[in-house]
Amino acid sequence: MSEFHLIEQGVSNLPWQDRPEKLNGAPIWRYSQNPVIGRNPAEGVARIFNSAVVPYEGEFIGVFRGEQINGIPYIYLGRSKDGICWTFDKNKIPFEDEDGNPFMPVYAYDPRLVKVEDVYYIIWCQDFYGAAIGMAKTTDFKRFVRVENPFLPFNRNAVLFPRKLHGNFMMLSRPSDSGHTPFGDIFVSESPDLVYWGKHRHVMGKSEEWWQSLKIGGGAAPIETSEGWLLIYHGVSNTCNGYVYSIGGAILDIDEPSKVKYRCENYLLTPEEWYEERGFVPNVTFPCATLQDAGTNRLAIYYGAADSYVGLAFAYADELVEYIKEHSVVREADVEVGVR
Repeated sequence: MSEFHLIEQGVSNLPWQDRPEKLNGAPIWRYSQNPVIGRNPAEGVARIFNSAVVPYEGEFIGVFRGEQINGIPYIYLGRSKDGICWTFDKNKIPFEDEDGNPFMPVYAYDPRLVKVEDVYYIIWCQDFYGAAIGMAKTTDFKRFVRVENPFLPFNRNAVLFPRKLHGNFMMLSRPSDSGHTPFGDIFVSESPDLVYWGKHRHVMGKSEEWWQSLKIGGGAAPIETSEGWLLIYHGVSNTCNGYVYSIGGAILDIDEPSKVKYRCENYLLTPEEWYEERGFVPNVTFPCATLQDAGTNRLAIYYGAADSYVGLAFAYADELVEYIKEHSVVREADVEVGVR
């Protein structure tokens, strides 16, 4: 445990609450004042959930899935001094093309936000003649320039790695179908320029454990650690009362992330609190972002709750990785390179 460390992650002012006295299961605990974002958070927006944040200029900034009161989702920009109390721009993010012309998606939801080198990339799901991945870049959160859609329809849950591997950008995604996706495995793809994507590799698929027996999908951006890439993802089960979304954890090989080193057979978090069990879509915990501090090994996890709220949970990264390793079950499709 003493040799474990996070790689180049220093956010000393990340939101934090000490561990409660009693903690069952995985070493992860919810913020006692959850949800941190409630209903009707901004004018014209009924609900914010499934959103991503990053540290920025000593504070925090984020991209948020805002369900408008007309039912159409778009992405809104939010700011916070402490990562807990948020204010939102009145208007949705004004995406444009390379020439500065307005270039808004038909709709946009479930954004991720990842900094690679000196550029911040927003990745979301949108309409590209079917559900597909949209992308944009910014350096100042004032101008947001669309880049080429990386994949054909149908695809969801895409997230970039926070650094290039072997000189290429790396992205996780979950190929799907045109409906609500009653299946789904996580794949990794790479690109030299964010235009041409290839070398697609299978990472891992659904598993026998009930909480991820239907499908899985990428969540927060992979976290670089001395043990490999810590991946916090979501797993879905199908019950007589609908889908249940839980949060899981795995560790990918640092140089070949299509190989899974460890995969926790237990969920890390599953819907248990009222704001997770009751909402527009009940029984959902959906991770989209983390903040981490190498000096303290502290980890803050942002997750969507019941498609209605944003929740916050905490963990020590070293304890979480150790728990994943101790409860790991990997199968042939996990540990192979992912090419057939």
